[in-house]
Amino acid sequence: MAVDKYNARDVRFQIESYLSPGTWVDIAPLAINTWSKSEEEETADITTFGSAGQAESWKQQVGRSLTIEGFRLRDPATGALDPGQALVEAMNDRLGPDSLTGFRFAHTNDTTWVVWAKARITLGDTGGGNNDPTSWSATFTRSGASSTAAKP
Repeated sequence: MAVDKYNARDVRFQIESYLSPGTWVDIAPLAINTWSKSEEEETADITTFGSAGQAESWKQQVGRSLTIEGFRLRDPATGALDPGQALVEAMNDRLGPDSLTGFRFAHTNDTTWVVWAKARITLGDTGGGNNDPTSWSATFTRSGASSTAAKP
């Protein structure tokens, strides 16, 4: 089997609508220009005198987050935001259990989505300079385990 590089621009991102659970909405497919997935972990120190000065640990917990960046989109006539960006921005202000929503992503050629059934959202900075389109970014932090779902 031959493997090859693939374009980051061919990965799609969707958010589950908290207004209509089970409904997935694309997040600004024409406005995202970079994304990155991060891994994190928590460890337990198991070093003893018998470790002879060499640190020992166990991985106890793993975490994932994914940041998307690009441009803020809005309808010039109505001022309405891109539907996915609007959901992301609304979720950013929710607290407690209501702060979690579904998030999924996949390459256009994949047959399954990577699904984070529960993720919290943190908006990044928005802005720009004199001749810049307005920037937009959001970080999705997984809460719980990942799963997969077949793409239609």
